[in-house]
Amino acid sequence: MEKMPYRPELEVMEVQTITPATKTAVVTSDWRQGLPVLAGRQVVLRELRASDAPSLFALLTTEEVARFISPPPSTVEGFERFIAWTLRQRAAGTYVCFAVTLKGFDTAIGIIQMRETEPGFGNAEWGFALGSSFWGTGIFQESAELVLEFAFDTVGAHRLEARAAVKNGRGNGALRKLGAVQEGVLRKSFHRNGEYLDQVLYGIVEDDWREARQSRKEYLGVVVH
Repeated sequence: MEKMPYRPELEVMEVQTITPATKTAVVTSDWRQGLPVLAGRQVVLRELRASDAPSLFALLTTEEVARFISPPPSTVEGFERFIAWTLRQRAAGTYVCFAVTLKGFDTAIGIIQMRETEPGFGNAEWGFALGSSFWGTGIFQESAELVLEFAFDTVGAHRLEARAAVKNGRGNGALRKLGAVQEGVLRKSFHRNGEYLDQVLYGIVEDDWREARQSRKEYLGVVVH
């Protein structure tokens, strides 16, 4: 999702005081009341907090990270406003944004976000940004798989779309590795740094994802036995 749904120029509310979430999973069947904690082997995904603003500012505003996404907030205060906005949109049921952290550490090193493009989240668009120091470590792959499971099993999404600039080789490769299918090229559809870039449109459909997940489980079962 290279075009961030959040727009700082539309933000007119004061930064809200956000009560820090606990490190335990949220016990609720309604993600609109608070995102659950999603844990993998290396990562823990949780709700964003105002205290995440400094680390996200430091990691997501570098040139290598920001070159293929809409300009991120340019200050720590801007990230605080973004985080407050994500909580309001989550409560409204239109948007989800997880902080990516490493297991055993609580510092946010990236985000994975998802927004509805059809009421009720039947169709949705998703995207990610991760500090460059953590590229190529498997952290994104594991985090993305956790969010896909959450999207299809908990939110009830039917289809997820993602866009990646044709020039963004790493982003395209990451999406293909997840099983995303290239569905077309959107010509000159993304404006960045004074030029319009072509984007690849990818789709992941619930039925295909479930079939692939079942195949992986069956394969692992054969290996174990």
